[in-house]
Amino acid sequence: MGGAGLMAKRRKYSDDSFGPTIERLMVDTGTTYRGLADKADLSAGYLNHIVHGNRPVPSNDVIERIATSLGVEPEHFREYRIRVITDKLERMPELIDRLYKRLA
Repeated sequence: MGGAGLMAKRRKYSDDSFGPTIERLMVDTGTTYRGLADKADLSAGYLNHIVHGNRPVPSNDVIERIATSLGVEPEHFREYRIRVITDKLERMPELIDRLYKRLA
């Protein structure tokens, strides 16, 4: 039986914030900071800072590299999904107004 059969099944989308999601995925995949840093072409120190909330959530490009390195889609991260929605809403001001009226 291959190692892939032993990996815990994960949900398509995480409800947790960025840092804890990365940390959980690292535990699930047995990935170290150095291993993730090498795969994503980032520094281990930088990853440690974003995991612990000492740096802001990185750009979508960096999220995509981290996601690929951890075997998930970028959409797995809540912050990525929010940015995609925000980008689309910015091109639809009438929808922003309707949503605001409904949710406010």
